[in-house]
Amino acid sequence: MRDDRPHRQDPDLSPVDAARMRLLTRPHEPLFFADWKNVLMIHFEVEPGRLQQAVPFELDLRDGRAFVSLVAFHLVGMRPRRGGRVLSRLFRADSFLNLRTYVIHEREPGIFFLAEWLSNRLSIALGPLLFGLPYRIGKLAYNHSPQGHSRVISGRVASAPGEGLSYWAQVDGAGTESCARHSITEWLLERYTAFTEWRGSRRFFRVWHEPWRQTRARVELLNWSLLGEWPFLVEGQICAANFSPGVEKVWMGWPHQLSK
Repeated sequence: MRDDRPHRQDPDLSPVDAARMRLLTRPHEPLFFADWKNVLMIHFEVEPGRLQQAVPFELDLRDGRAFVSLVAFHLVGMRPRRGGRVLSRLFRADSFLNLRTYVIHEREPGIFFLAEWLSNRLSIALGPLLFGLPYRIGKLAYNHSPQGHSRVISGRVASAPGEGLSYWAQVDGAGTESCARHSITEWLLERYTAFTEWRGSRRFFRVWHEPWRQTRARVELLNWSLLGEWPFLVEGQICAANFSPGVEKVWMGWPHQLSK
């Protein structure tokens, strides 16, 4: 009988090494390759009990603390591992805004998406059906290339009428570095399994990439009416933010059904 359970985390392995091993335990992985460019991650600390009510998986807590993150990035060069140019024409570059939290299932740490905004209607149609992803239509405009001495970046996202998100961030100019081992930055950034639920069906898929090169950022949200659906988030507080130039040749795995 095929085992559809996620594989448990080996505490002696780094998150990136454990992720690569887990993904390659299943045949025909990965499904896609892609590059993630100019990534801004904004982290909120929220009340665990209220967050758990909105999440169908067990929360992964850090010293009893719960976190939710906004991740704004540009996806480019998405292509199937097999299928060549014909299948590649179905995909194009797109900007994404993910709202995610941190969960654990069968001792495997991962993320759970509360919502994702993008403008590619083909992806919006296929994402929930194939992967269980909570895609929503949006207009996204990012200026994520730090310029000049100020190193300021900004972004805007518009969804339903009256719902939007806008921000600016000042990126630390000291240069990027890998996350310190066992740090909260590593805990927040180095996540390689996504757990999803759509219409009662629970799934997971894995990704892998080289470790994040990142630096700190100071963020101000100018408009966050887009997030009003989640009161625990509005009542929470921004506790940290990170910017990364991105990672190349991300391995994106197949969706797999979770056993009940």
